[in-house]
Amino acid sequence: MFFLQRAAPSDASSLAYMFGCGGKGHAIAVDVHAEDVDWFLQQAAQQAVKIDYVIDTHIHADHVSGGRELAQRCGGQYCLHESSTPQFAFTALKDGQVLTVGNVTVTVLHTPGHTADSICLLVSDVRRSAGPWFVLTGHTLFVGSAGRPDLRGDEERMGGLLHGSIFNKLLTLPEYVEIFPGAQAGSVCGAGISGKPSSTIAFEKRFNTALVADKGEFVAAILSNLPPQPVGMAEIIRRNVMGG
Repeated sequence: MFFLQRAAPSDASSLAYMFGCGGKGHAIAVDVHAEDVDWFLQQAAQQAVKIDYVIDTHIHADHVSGGRELAQRCGGQYCLHESSTPQFAFTALKDGQVLTVGNVTVTVLHTPGHTADSICLLVSDVRRSAGPWFVLTGHTLFVGSAGRPDLRGDEERMGGLLHGSIFNKLLTLPEYVEIFPGAQAGSVCGAGISGKPSSTIAFEKRFNTALVADKGEFVAAILSNLPPQPVGMAEIIRRNVMGG
């Protein structure tokens, strides 16, 4: 397996990914920024892989997505969770669905809370083990923090969904599983996010102070510690819903 983590040049707090099977020449790109489309194409050429799937973990509010453009240029499928409602056609992903790129498999986990359509991606390299190796957590779970549930309104209900997604899906994964989030320190999509861009399930269970087990206390705590909303959020969402 090859694995690339990309901090956006214009906002180093926002992270994107490309990974896949170099031996069989297939890859997946995740949470691509509009400014990074050419970089992903260059990396695919260097790795000698075809990008089969371009996935956004949700309709973003903090950056304009380049996912749809990249999919069009590389001939891959642009994917969102089936509950997403953009104004263009996309490949709908379902909870529990498995995508295969060579020796790499990806299980889609629907993890609503930050947004209703949020997903995480649980990744295995079957040459090493059928069990999961790492999970891309989007804006659901960060290193040292959790996603904010208020950007689309209905924040208390969404906070409850976020609690369920984290405690009932992510924290039940094997403790050795690595975590790669969609943002690091400086992002306004969560409070107190670490500058370290990866962790493990075990470390976050033990040391992530945002992970309060009681749902009511979790929601109250996360809503009392919200950073400012992303600059230009309404326009960013509009552009992502419209497709560019």
